[in-house]
Amino acid sequence: MALNHVKSGEIVDLRPLGERLPGAKTTALAKTEAFEAIRLVVPAGRDIAPYEVAGPITLHCLEGRVVLELPDAGVELSAGQWIYLDGGVRHALKGLENSSLLLTILFDP
Repeated sequence: MALNHVKSGEIVDLRPLGERLPGAKTTALAKTEAFEAIRLVVPAGRDIAPYEVAGPITLHCLEGRVVLELPDAGVELSAGQWIYLDGGVRHALKGLENSSLLLTILFDP
């Protein structure tokens, strides 16, 4: 099944899902040769296995709280907080609360 990505110039509403968050699914928003944007849904108590990508990423916590596990430590992200990771940094996520994040992946040319 093909994913429906936004078109250039199309507005996407990234406000918190609030009451709609339980049961919401992760959604790919846009993907080009240069980057990918994903609304990542992480339910409370869910672990997302360690992962790494070649290019840099950003995570913007839109709502809830998660722990971002990094090679040397874990950092907690709460609603409104944003973090940048260099490419190749292994990371994992754990939902402390029902959460949604904007994940942006930049691809190396």
